[in-house]
Amino acid sequence: MTVKFYSYPKCSTCRKAKKWLDDHEVAYEEIHIIENPPSKEELKSIYETSGFEIKKLFNTSGMKYRELGLKDKVSTASDDELLDLLASDGMLIKRPLLTDGKNVTVGFKEEKFEQVWA
Repeated sequence: MTVKFYSYPKCSTCRKAKKWLDDHEVAYEEIHIIENPPSKEELKSIYETSGFEIKKLFNTSGMKYRELGLKDKVSTASDDELLDLLASDGMLIKRPLLTDGKNVTVGFKEEKFEQVWA
């Protein structure tokens, strides 16, 4: 399966990740996370595959996260409620988000990309 690369073109971290993927000749499908955010079902699959805590999928430094006052809600809401929130607005999702159905990375750390995508 090709790597799904959810990104936001104005995000400098996404641009670094894209350059890394291009430099390492990793095939990917780039998806604009704001125009085409992953569905609740996709997010559930990504979350379950990743083994991460669900709060790791949130863009906690984003304005939208702060505007909605999600800091407290994230620690008390159910996974189902949090998946609904994430699916409602691509700006709430930490980016870049990459998955091939077996592996998931959130954000860009070169050493993690080396381990997972090289």
